[in-house]
Amino acid sequence: MRSKSFRTWLKYLQDTGKLAVIDKKVSLLYEVAAITKKLDGKKASYFTKVEDYEIPVVSGICSTREHFAEALETDPDKLIGKFQQASSAPAACRHVEQQEAPVKKHIILENIDLGSFPIPVHHEEDSGKYITAGLFIVRDPVTRKQNVSIHRLQISGKDKLGVLLLPRHTYHLYKQAEEEGRPLECAIVIGVDPATLLASQASTPFGIDELEIASALRGEPLEVVRCETVDIDVPAYAEIVLEGKILPHIRESEGPFGEFPKYYGPRSDKEVVQITAISHRSNPIFYTIVPAGYEHLLLGGIPREASLIQSIRQTVPSVQAVHMSPGGTCRYHAIVSIKKRNDGEAKNAIIAAFANSFDIKHVVVVDDEVDIFNMEEVEWAIATRFQAEKDLVTVHAAQGSKLDPSANNGVGSKMGFDCTVPLNSEPMRYKRIGIPGYHDMNVKQYINTESLGLKDEHLEKEWSKKVPASGFGG
Repeated sequence: MRSKSFRTWLKYLQDTGKLAVIDKKVSLLYEVAAITKKLDGKKASYFTKVEDYEIPVVSGICSTREHFAEALETDPDKLIGKFQQASSAPAACRHVEQQEAPVKKHIILENIDLGSFPIPVHHEEDSGKYITAGLFIVRDPVTRKQNVSIHRLQISGKDKLGVLLLPRHTYHLYKQAEEEGRPLECAIVIGVDPATLLASQASTPFGIDELEIASALRGEPLEVVRCETVDIDVPAYAEIVLEGKILPHIRESEGPFGEFPKYYGPRSDKEVVQITAISHRSNPIFYTIVPAGYEHLLLGGIPREASLIQSIRQTVPSVQAVHMSPGGTCRYHAIVSIKKRNDGEAKNAIIAAFANSFDIKHVVVVDDEVDIFNMEEVEWAIATRFQAEKDLVTVHAAQGSKLDPSANNGVGSKMGFDCTVPLNSEPMRYKRIGIPGYHDMNVKQYINTESLGLKDEHLEKEWSKKVPASGFGG
């Protein structure tokens, strides 16, 4: 299994030429983020020499849809279906003993210092170092089910983190604990396989354990181990685990922080996590996600697509596919493909999309022959199949994202575009032009590169570099 663990996935990236190894010494202050951003959507970044640290840093391990599809051992066009199936049929994890869990190789219970890990500063106005790729796990004390999510985590002290908790499942469990005057136990897991990472972002009803979705995605039970100081199970093959408690009735300054809309989330008083223990593998690798990069956007976008298509299908059964576009931060813009059979279906799809997520701001609905992953095709459909007088749907004073700077504290307008062809249109009016034989043509057989003095290797050169001899373990 190519993504059984964080390290086996890195080995796969190395073997397939998708891993860029940076041997030059780099700074955690912006430089790691800048290099990762330069390689965004192309290669993962493996920093072997981080200034003042012996622990390497990795970022960008899944910055394309193809990467996620390869990690889940499926095709890109089957990715959403596989994720939907796993989300609807979670599978149990397998508990292992401490001696079987690589993440338990080193356990720190005293003199905890988060500064021992190479945690970057990503953007110029960020308030400090942030953990951006930590799976935040809490447990419902009543049902015993765990909840997994990702939150931005500011380093506020040697053993203290500031955390942004949005009003979702983790926040709900925390507020229950706080009302009873007790802390909420948690674990922060850094460096897991892509399937587990993606599962953490599943949009599921309250009470579903995302680690069990990871088991279903992997096709085999995810191995988990119990923490040392909190009642939480964590992936046994993770790189690093931070154990702690979200303290009740305590708020401290957190932010600003560069977020997914490519603007800064402001400073405010947020909840605080007290770290009680650290465990990690031998020679751990620190994993960071550069906010607003493709990895960050797709990690949020793919699970949202799975949830969105399921919601729309309840209203418009002929929906074919959906796409949360990177230009819309994989949160605000949805493109929906339908096989229209009845007038008005496109507008119903727009309304269903708005109902699925308050983040969605603009929806474009197109016919099923339009490639929704090709924004030139989508823009063409808007340009030639849309008239605002009859095809525009608007909703005002609706709840939206508080991170949208154009909204009024998260309240704003939403807009939908019906770009589908009218069912009663004349046959030739919307017939797309086409060149017979175009799609089957292999143009290379017509081109003589020798006449230009060029060979294939000059036309397409791929840079690659091997990881140091130590490589990656299982």
